[in-house]
Amino acid sequence: MNPYIDGLQPYPFERLNELKAGLSPRTNRPHVALSIGEPKHAPPDFIVEALGREELLLAGLSAYPPTRGGDEMRGAIASWIGRRFGVELDPATEVLPVNGTREALFSFGQAMLSGRAGTRVLMPNPFYQIYEGTALLKGAEPYYVPATGVPDFEQVPDAVWQETELVYLCNPGNPSGAVLSEQALVRLVERAHEHDFVIAADECYSEIYHNEHAPPVGLLTAAARAGLGIARCVAFNSLSKRSSLPGLRSGYAAGDPALMARYYDYRTYHGCAMPVHVAAASVLAWSDETHVVANRAAYRAKFDAVAPVLARAFELTVPPGGFYFWPETPGDDCEFTRALFERENITVLPGSYLGREQDGVNPGSGRIRIALVAPLEECVEAAERLAAFAQDFG
Repeated sequence: MNPYIDGLQPYPFERLNELKAGLSPRTNRPHVALSIGEPKHAPPDFIVEALGREELLLAGLSAYPPTRGGDEMRGAIASWIGRRFGVELDPATEVLPVNGTREALFSFGQAMLSGRAGTRVLMPNPFYQIYEGTALLKGAEPYYVPATGVPDFEQVPDAVWQETELVYLCNPGNPSGAVLSEQALVRLVERAHEHDFVIAADECYSEIYHNEHAPPVGLLTAAARAGLGIARCVAFNSLSKRSSLPGLRSGYAAGDPALMARYYDYRTYHGCAMPVHVAAASVLAWSDETHVVANRAAYRAKFDAVAPVLARAFELTVPPGGFYFWPETPGDDCEFTRALFERENITVLPGSYLGREQDGVNPGSGRIRIALVAPLEECVEAAERLAAFAQDFG
């Protein structure tokens, strides 16, 4: 048995289930789950239609899919990256399809980390738990960078940079929705060259942003425009948030060709090739932007409708990216979450479950994550109940 498994922390939603165990809501109002970032918008009609074609399914079931993916799939991803981020990539050497960013962000860490004692993996705090898990299972030490908003890499000591092999970013951030500036990304790439580490940029929320005219800058864009190239940089994205297709499990890893070559070698043993019919539907999704604009507008409408309601009880602003609110709670975040479920039958996620204590402080404590994934009317009605509860809490 891998001894590092004992070091894994319970997943946030396991802890949430334990927190709610034995509770019965004292209301007949319907349950609203604002806790999990699982998109609930209807999938694009043309994707549903494509997946229902018999010839597509038969083609996908009659042969083993290639680990590298087909030329058309890699070409569609590279073309989208060129249009969206202004970076021209070689589909043959700089792009790999993956089965969603969760799978890829974990396996990439396993492939990149040396396993040597004393190595570190930097990650924002709070963070997506996969970053920590891959570090722990490789025997590396996680280093948590404070990130109530954007991660403050300027506070990382030089000694830590020297021990770092891998840095995880989430941009826009989960849970804050904060967006790293191009200047901050460039400075991080400069440090990667200086200290010889790899950057894995989780950009799965890159297409959910509030200002239609201000899309977040990607890691590859920042590195290329600064004249640094894309060495030591790999970006990850998927169709889950962008296209409301979380069940398709389709995304990409793209960047430094030397790293991608080694990651491909790892994946040939990992056994994670994308099914052909999933790839065919994915090509259609990456090639269309109309449904993405509509998807973004639907989230924008929810933020605009919910923000003034929640503002009655919380100090908050609409985040530039993502689909979460990340407000401070009037009291302990776990007690707030538990009491909210019991009184209003609404589930949110305690912020402390997404963070780790460092120097005696968990930057997620005293906050909750509110995911605006339900339909607009349901989000507004839940916000009314949540705000009224918060005003009475404590």
